[in-house]
Amino acid sequence: MKTIKIFSFAKFQAVLLGCLGFIPGILYSFGGTIYDILTTGSVNFGTLLAYLALIMMPIYFAVFGFILGILEAIIYNLFARTLIDIDFYE
Repeated sequence: MKTIKIFSFAKFQAVLLGCLGFIPGILYSFGGTIYDILTTGSVNFGTLLAYLALIMMPIYFAVFGFILGILEAIIYNLFARTLIDIDFYE
């Protein structure tokens, strides 16, 4: 493989990191709920904001993954052109 298609790799990274973004979203939302119940004895507006993390964190992670995928593919393509002719197993 000499080069990577930039936007294909960026979409892959966006989907991968978007799926991984559910993990911190779940931890943050349920952690916020437990914290509110233990400190105030009830749920409040902060709990609602914590549950928005279930929606927003995967979106943030996907956007970051898309940008990171573009950068990674560009860097790979630059190095692949220059290093493809070097034989590392001599």
